[in-house]
Amino acid sequence: MSLLAINPQLLLSMPSGGEWITILIVVVVLFGGKKIPELARGIGKGIREFNDAKEGVKSEIEAGMKEKEKA
Repeated sequence: MSLLAINPQLLLSMPSGGEWITILIVVVVLFGGKKIPELARGIGKGIREFNDAKEGVKSEIEAGMKEKEKA
């Protein structure tokens, strides 16, 4: 893949290796070592709840479509 094929705006918005390290250091300083696992656990719980809700909506739509086909 050529660098010319990549959108130049995309290259400007993606953090490089050094920037990721800086971001990680800032997160550790702001939240501390003890809060990071709690933060990650909260993010995981939020993602899990979102996926459960998404599956619930999907199953409701499929059930409604099956009802409509039977009628």
